[in-house]
Amino acid sequence: MVFNTGAALLDAIVLAVVSTEAEGTYGYKITHDVRQAIAVSESTLYPVLRRLQKEECLEAYDREFAGRNRRYYKITDKGRAQLRLYREEWISYSSKITRIFSEVKC
Repeated sequence: MVFNTGAALLDAIVLAVVSTEAEGTYGYKITHDVRQAIAVSESTLYPVLRRLQKEECLEAYDREFAGRNRRYYKITDKGRAQLRLYREEWISYSSKITRIFSEVKC
């Protein structure tokens, strides 16, 4: 993709992905799901998860899977409120950009 992804957009995408699973989801699956929208490496994503956890938008817990612990992330109420804000801003922003692009005469 030719457009840079800012931190706020990446936060919004991560919160949206995590919010789809009531019991939370684990890092590798989050990475896979985020990559459906944007190119992101695990080394970029895990600091985002830790930051969102520190900001109390996500909570983390471990669950055993195949004899090992797997770290799961679950969206908090604060994270849901932040996601709603991001979603409202995105709808407004993207509609303005779409309108401008639709007026282009190539």
